[in-house]
Amino acid sequence: MSEKEKIPPLADANGSKSNASQEAWRIFGIMSEFVEAAQRLSAIRPAVSIFGSARTAPDSPYYNLTESIARQLSDAGFSVISGGGPGIMEAANRGAFHGKSLSVGLNIQLPHEQAANDYQDISQTFRHFFARKYMFVRFANAYVVMPGGFGTLDELLEALTLIQTGKSRKIPIILVHEPFWRGMLDWFRTTLVNEEVISPEDIDLIQVIDKPEDVVEAIFKHYETRGFAPLPAEHEMMLNL
Repeated sequence: MSEKEKIPPLADANGSKSNASQEAWRIFGIMSEFVEAAQRLSAIRPAVSIFGSARTAPDSPYYNLTESIARQLSDAGFSVISGGGPGIMEAANRGAFHGKSLSVGLNIQLPHEQAANDYQDISQTFRHFFARKYMFVRFANAYVVMPGGFGTLDELLEALTLIQTGKSRKIPIILVHEPFWRGMLDWFRTTLVNEEVISPEDIDLIQVIDKPEDVVEAIFKHYETRGFAPLPAEHEMMLNL
């Protein structure tokens, strides 16, 4: 069988043509999601993306810690980007909302667990996770990662992979509350490094910091010899993200 014979026809009597048309229009919808979000977020820099669990209660120490970090970042001149929902996301937006800089929520449409919080100066809703994740990376000067579950780990590992592979510029990736992350980091060092599936220096992409003021200081230290705007080579890299 030739290669051409292996490829199914675009249309058949069972409606494949209709399905192909729907897929094409869906691609246009995805494109419009990227364009609209990029235009709305273009003026928010410098910015820090904060991640964490949607299930964290307002009386949790993690909630209060996140709110304090976001407030200090906002007062220091950073817009704060969160997932726009409840829990840690709400705490991040709440802290920034009461600070001097913009509070940004990148909301996602989900069948459960996600409703937009009330502390957003800019609120952008996405249907697709990958478009939303792109915006977190594209407009962030740093990542601050609070305790969270699968979604938080997804965002963390996405950022680490992009930086490790040279697809994104190097930015501070800060894990907050060392006891929560200790087991994962020990596994990185004792298993991933020892099995040689990552390099020892890959661990250095991560910082672990517990105090809000130290989070802000670490971000400023990273940029103390340069501005917050991407360098020419970084700008080209981000265009090809």
